[in-house]
Amino acid sequence: MRVHVANHPLITHKLTVLRDERTPSPMFRQLVEELVTLLAYEATRNVHVEPIAIRTPVTETTGVRLSEPRPLVVPILRAGLGMLEGMVKLMPTAEVGFLGMLRDEVTLQPATYAERLPDDLSDRQCFVLDPMLATGGSLGAAIDFLFARGAQDVTAICILGAPEGVAAIEKQVGDRDVTLVLGALDERLNEKGYIVPGLGDAGDRLYGTV
Repeated sequence: MRVHVANHPLITHKLTVLRDERTPSPMFRQLVEELVTLLAYEATRNVHVEPIAIRTPVTETTGVRLSEPRPLVVPILRAGLGMLEGMVKLMPTAEVGFLGMLRDEVTLQPATYAERLPDDLSDRQCFVLDPMLATGGSLGAAIDFLFARGAQDVTAICILGAPEGVAAIEKQVGDRDVTLVLGALDERLNEKGYIVPGLGDAGDRLYGTV
């Protein structure tokens, strides 16, 4: 598994505002969108492309376009939905699917309650969106789900991650083709499974339900 932790002053600045408990939901949503677009540049570094001939105002030349089958972007509901716009701004021709997952607050184990994905993901590159990589349970289950459908490789984009979550995903995916892109790697998880220092519950802060 490849792990990339973004190291850019703009990302760190935006993360600082996200972490602040005084940041209101409208600004929080805007910053998440901006952050995801920045992270997506790194996450799509190895996206599959194919050559295409075009004509400029001066001459003929060869460029590239996204290969078929097109990449699939999969936000994990509900918080991952807040990351979707930032991703599709960068890849507007990508397809979008959805996975609904819940984490039991006592056992911390994930459960899938909804999915809207193609039945066959053979040869597809998939980009999973999940703001917080805490225990790794939900993201790990989503990665397994996509590979079971035939995905070729999976890239997960998370705003924040904890070392425990990264280790859990690395152990779970084995030798499968998985890339993890993080805005920051935080210190640890607390006794309730929240990332420290973190930013609280991303879903609550995105949708104003704190």
